[in-house]
Amino acid sequence: MAFVITDTCTKDENCVEACPIDCIHPRKDEAKFAEVPQLFINPDECTDCGACVPACDYNSIYPVDDLPENLKSFAEKNAAYYK
Repeated sequence: MAFVITDTCTKDENCVEACPIDCIHPRKDEAKFAEVPQLFINPDECTDCGACVPACDYNSIYPVDDLPENLKSFAEKNAAYYK
């Protein structure tokens, strides 16, 4: 089970700093940062440690299995960013 970032993400990078395996992108120093509306978690690299969840001040991160119905599309959006 991976974690998923949703549309309330402000791209403040607190979750990026908390992630021990660097699976959240893009970062400010990456080309796509300005183009995308939010950050994304790579579902193939996420180890489900949960370190990103308390780092997010906007409650934008959920375990994929706990996504509210109205936010389920964000699981696909996070995965699509890495394809």
